[in-house]
This record gives sequence, structure tokens and C-alpha cells, in this order.
Amino acid sequence: MTTKVKAIQLQKAAEGNFIEIQITGKLTAEDYEEFIPELESLMKEGKNRLLLELNDFHGWTAGALWEDTKFSFKHFRDLERIAIVGDKKWEKGMAAFSKPFTAATIHYFDTTSLNEARNWIQSK
Repeated sequence: MTTKVKAIQLQKAAEGNFIEIQITGKLTAEDYEEFIPELESLMKEGKNRLLLELNDFHGWTAGALWEDTKFSFKHFRDLERIAIVGDKKWEKGMAAFSKPFTAATIHYFDTTSLNEARNWIQSK
């Protein structure tokens, strides 16, 4: 199942609790209002694993950052692993910044390591 919402694409793996999210551009609060219900419908009970692939990502508006924070607190214990795949130094810092907002293990991967990120997110 693949859903396209503006700059965000969600894809659920056929088996397991693995969800890939591709994000392009700058996120707004309106983007969150549209894709969070889609994401929550893909999340199964128990622990989920997310792979965030950032392509030409330009960050968030203030409203989007607030929506992201609310999602993080609501699903603090629902995420087991988060892989962030990007190509900018600040995106790597985003992985470290996000740690207090989730119980998930977070790792950053360069765009050249997308397959490594997929392997890590699906490993036991």
C-alpha cells in the first residue's frame, strides 16, 4: 500500500511493522494533518519501525514542528527503531536531537547507505 500526500510518501512493508516514509521539501502543519492519520492507520499494535528517507528536505515550519512533537509524545513507546536516511549534516544532528522524544533506537544513514538502513530497520 502506497499513499502520496504532497511531499510525503508512505509505504508499508508486506510483512512486519516496517514503514518507509519519503519526505521531500519543507513540511507544514497541513502536511501533518493529512499524513499523520495515514501513518497511524499503517501502524500496527506493538512496536513499529520507521525508515525516514529525506530527499531534498528543507525542514519544518513552526506549526509542522509542533505537530511532529505531538506525534512523538503520543507514540513515544510505539516505535522500536527509526532509521533516518539523508545527505545533510544537520539531518544527522536531527537524529541525536530526536532521541529524548521517543523510546526508539535511532540511527542516521547517508543516502548512499539506503540498503544498509533497510537491513538495519528489518534486522532482529
